[in-house]
Amino acid sequence: MKSSSVIIGLLVGCIIAAACGYFDRSGIDAAPVASFIWLHTFKLQVYGPLVLPMIAVYIITACEAVGDITATCDVSRLEVQGETYDSRIQGGVLADGINSVIAALMTVTPMTTFAQNNGVIALTRCASRKAGFFLLVAGIFAKFAAAIVAIPAAVLGGMTTFLFGSVAVSGLAIVAKVPMNRRNRFILTAALALGYGATLTPTWFSYVFGATDNKSLRGFLEAIELVLETGFAVTAFVAMLLNFIMPAEIEEVRDSATVSSIGKAD
Repeated sequence: MKSSSVIIGLLVGCIIAAACGYFDRSGIDAAPVASFIWLHTFKLQVYGPLVLPMIAVYIITACEAVGDITATCDVSRLEVQGETYDSRIQGGVLADGINSVIAALMTVTPMTTFAQNNGVIALTRCASRKAGFFLLVAGIFAKFAAAIVAIPAAVLGGMTTFLFGSVAVSGLAIVAKVPMNRRNRFILTAALALGYGATLTPTWFSYVFGATDNKSLRGFLEAIELVLETGFAVTAFVAMLLNFIMPAEIEEVRDSATVSSIGKAD
């Protein structure tokens, strides 16, 4: 029952919504049984002014992927540091890039990691990679996709609210493992403060640059605005910058030297 709690919750919510007249199954009836990925094709082309904004979007999604993969490792009871963890981060970001290229060729939006999966894993304790295969196969069946789309917003909202809360808890659990010395506390405070500010006021940077008729320059400025108006991207960049330029505490250097000497002795 634990591994099926999310599905059972959605089914019960849909049954109650249908009984109250809030479930519309017209999309399910109209959808074909199966649909091939290249059913509709478009001419491939590159629109220059959108290149830099798209690069900015991928930088943002890469930052998101690092956090999502870290949280997934944590709720899956895997290590969140070391060479194995680094290889998972590298593989996850690389897989996102490859998936996005394939998605573009299939005329759909770029793919990225899904943060709510961490909440699902925390609830169900199911972190099997086989689930991805079943989702891939399910994507071929249009009836299944239409059934997902037909889920009422109230049901999805009730489920995702809990899942987003679980994602936040996963992030707090990872932060709690970091030693809270003066340096790390300052980095976390500065990064979160600016990130929350960008989230609460997403248009704060929209008035910095003036209008321009140059399409290439406008694309470059839009890329900068896109990054600086995305809260978690601002948080990630500020944290990485401060972690790079701020010297380590004396206690940290001493502890690292002690660990290194113990490792050599072993």
